[in-house]
Amino acid sequence: METTRMDFLVTLDEHYLPQLRVMLTSLRLSHPGVQCRVYLLHRSIPEERLAALESGLAGWGYQLVLIRVDEAVFQDAPVTDRYPQEMYYRLLAARFLPEELNILAVTGASGFGGGRSQGEKLWTASIGLTAWMEEDSPDIHQGDFRLVALADDRLMDYLRQRVPRDFIIKCRARLSVDGSRLLMLELPQPGFDPDLKAILDEQKKPVSTWVEGLGTFTLNRTVDWFEATVDWLGSEIALDFDRGVPEEMASAQETGRALMASQADWDHRVRSYAAQELLSLANDWAADAREEEDEDSGAPLVTQEQFMERMELESIQLLPQGGFEFWFNDGDLFWGHSIHVTGSLESGPESAQMEG
Repeated sequence: METTRMDFLVTLDEHYLPQLRVMLTSLRLSHPGVQCRVYLLHRSIPEERLAALESGLAGWGYQLVLIRVDEAVFQDAPVTDRYPQEMYYRLLAARFLPEELNILAVTGASGFGGGRSQGEKLWTASIGLTAWMEEDSPDIHQGDFRLVALADDRLMDYLRQRVPRDFIIKCRARLSVDGSRLLMLELPQPGFDPDLKAILDEQKKPVSTWVEGLGTFTLNRTVDWFEATVDWLGSEIALDFDRGVPEEMASAQETGRALMASQADWDHRVRSYAAQELLSLANDWAADAREEEDEDSGAPLVTQEQFMERMELESIQLLPQGGFEFWFNDGDLFWGHSIHVTGSLESGPESAQMEG
């Protein structure tokens, strides 16, 4: 599978940003659908102007790689208004550009994903990595990394099918300046390394933790939270909290203990609040359905009590500092959407929305 790609190197100061935009606009108009990566070497362009440029190019599906050069480099070189210090950076571009690496990497539980701006043809593909190393190097980098690339629909389908989660891959890539991303330069292939295999085996092992008063929680690595099934007023629901720093997890667990200790009270408060906020909307939906079926309706189609009864609690997300999120099956009030109620132990329910 071949994808048309162009890489560009520019070296300039902020006064030449308008000319850069003109050049790239012309490129986009003359080569629609081409994947472009722009390496920008500079020494002092303000962050807000770089952010605006990066946002604009992302809307086109272009990748902008920002490389800040030390101001001491070529500081004694002769310059003019038309020929700034940055002009000289191209002479040492090979030294400043990220090195091309042949890597082996372990994909994470989050797997493959992508996004694109409305109206654009190209996606930004992203593969979560938990570890990577250069081929023939003993050094292994572990943490949260992303392997990224611009991709058309065909490449997205290829990556979705060929790069599973919890897998070892190999490919050629450039490491970003901040070290958090690897820019894909060729299609990933299956790979193997015994040390990476050991890391992969370890990360696939189940992780559980006992929480006093709540029971055993198991880590869901796909969404990176701990979850458990608990009894809530005679029905099984999911209880979960994000994996994070110990203090925040302990705070979320306190939220859970408080809710579980007063289930009937919190259940009634949350259902009642949701009914007050969403009853009118539910009746609008029901009226629309009746009109489509040519049925007449007299009194309110759904009462507050009926609304509350039809809500089916599925899960509660526990948050630090007493925060919570209740998720309900809507009982077909909104044709299969979810009802989402947020709030806190201190203030009670604060927001109710139909989602999904």
